[in-house]
Amino acid sequence: MSKPLILVTNDDGISAPGIRTLIAVMQEIGTVVVVAPDSPQSAMGHAITINSTLHLNKVSLENAPVTEYSCSGTPVDCVKLAVNEILKQKPDLCVSGVNHGSNSSINVIYSGTMSAAVEAGIEGIPAIGYSLLDYDWNADFETFKPYIKKIALEVLQKGLPDSVVLNVNFPKRKEEELKGIKICRQAKAMWEEKFDKRKTPQGKDYYWLTGEFVNQDKGEDTDEWALENGYISVVPVQFDMTAHHAIQQLNNWNLNN
Repeated sequence: MSKPLILVTNDDGISAPGIRTLIAVMQEIGTVVVVAPDSPQSAMGHAITINSTLHLNKVSLENAPVTEYSCSGTPVDCVKLAVNEILKQKPDLCVSGVNHGSNSSINVIYSGTMSAAVEAGIEGIPAIGYSLLDYDWNADFETFKPYIKKIALEVLQKGLPDSVVLNVNFPKRKEEELKGIKICRQAKAMWEEKFDKRKTPQGKDYYWLTGEFVNQDKGEDTDEWALENGYISVVPVQFDMTAHHAIQQLNNWNLNN
């Protein structure tokens, strides 16, 4: 059998240690093409570039048989360009990450890492977003290589349900402290945000976004619980955002009278 074609992207930038780890693991599985932002694009969500030009540059960051492009746009731009301009065929898998920092619970909404995976899913490509709960640039990604590979191989072999991608988060733990993998739901949690108001030397106001992450969910089947207790969390994420359970209630409204 021919090797699977694997698209690799991220939101931390093409030179980030997380994506370099992901590229190395994917090389063990298939033929790798990388299209990733040329600079950090964290918290870009599903943003796309429509009011300025996009640039692609073929790069060679390692002595390895990997085709790599840096892109001036967002993570979603990277996937769109890969599918429509670079690849001659639809990839068998798209992997995004490994993100430096958590994308569990509500963070999935803001995540450029996960939005890239979701965009691939919209294109009909099985996709996984990987994140590590460690913002350190030199975080320990080596520990999680076997798990990255195992989950990717399962997706390649068994596929994913229609309109579903995977959100995988690794806890900041040593290998001997990991308890395994848990399939979870997204925790009900949110950021209680504040803005730190300051002044420039010229007296003009400016703001820094700050805040505190608050987990309101006490369930033991959530991604937050899993991560706090030493498990790798895997959440199936759907990009059909219809609240199907609410349709009947809304049909009872007098909207046509």
